[in-house]
Amino acid sequence: MIIIMERGSTPENRQKVIDLLEQNGFNTRINVGDIYTVIEAFGDKTTVTPGRVAALEGVREVKIIREPFRLASRDRKEEDTVIEFPNGVKIGGNNKPVSIVGPCSIEEDYEGLLKVAAAAKETGCEFLRGGAFKPRTSPYDFQGHEEKALKYMKKAGEETGLLTVTEVMDASDLPLICDYVDVVQIGARNVQNFKLLKAVGKRSVPVILKRGLCSTIREFLLAAEHIMYQGNPNVILCERGIRSFDDKYTRNVMDIASIPVIKKYSHLPIIVDPSHGTGQRYLVEPMAKAGIIVGADGVMMEVHHDPENASSDGKQSLPVPMFKDVMKRLNTLTERLHYEKTCLSANVS
Repeated sequence: MIIIMERGSTPENRQKVIDLLEQNGFNTRINVGDIYTVIEAFGDKTTVTPGRVAALEGVREVKIIREPFRLASRDRKEEDTVIEFPNGVKIGGNNKPVSIVGPCSIEEDYEGLLKVAAAAKETGCEFLRGGAFKPRTSPYDFQGHEEKALKYMKKAGEETGLLTVTEVMDASDLPLICDYVDVVQIGARNVQNFKLLKAVGKRSVPVILKRGLCSTIREFLLAAEHIMYQGNPNVILCERGIRSFDDKYTRNVMDIASIPVIKKYSHLPIIVDPSHGTGQRYLVEPMAKAGIIVGADGVMMEVHHDPENASSDGKQSLPVPMFKDVMKRLNTLTERLHYEKTCLSANVS
């Protein structure tokens, strides 16, 4: 860390800072300037937090050199994390981007879910997603069919050979959910539900962690850190848009720049969710393409067999015919980019 002292700080102020740091294993170096004095400190900041240093008299500012997310950082692991499933599907690294599709909510109509799953399989998708426990803003909105929905999802996955994904809202539901699905999802509203993050971290199940509505990139990666700190390295990040002041034309602002930023600072795979990122059906395809172009490891899209009568998020869900057309174009794009990426890697090596 770098400690900038106040203009009027005394030698005694500076020495107290140095003593605190060196007593806790830091190496220090002091640079006395004409206006400010700067102390450079190298060590384990878990022994002395920046806040503790900042509280000392005469300290103007404390700057952190290394990012606080250690396990998720490229400083810790330079190569990309690749998450592999028993059927051979891989997410991350130089692998082809995956597609995770399905309805917002799993409904009573199993045949409708199966229709979506069959279309997903036909177009080369790897995952079927759908909500069984639904976190809704209003208590009067549809809350999900819970275990019945999980049974539907497992059955549809087995019939089509797709891996399955659903959201977990409460740590107490984890054992039940893990009996039915291949991947658990932590939604935007629970990105700082630390009890839930810790509970998921104590399992080996792959986790899709969505960015919070108002989360900074650092907060997003620290949420992943909570999971990894408990022992689960199988974290897949998901950019799903952040809250903005313009809610007339888009549901959220889909932060495309977060993908290459996270790729720079973290080894974890990251996918995009243009359905929640925009809230508009017509924006799903262009934003999915944008995400793939800037390096996303996959796309999550909401697809429904009858969007006009969907229990939730019908406005942003793709009807099956439209979805098939979108997937044709996405597959063309991903195959071309994957070929270029593979060739580039081969040339570099």
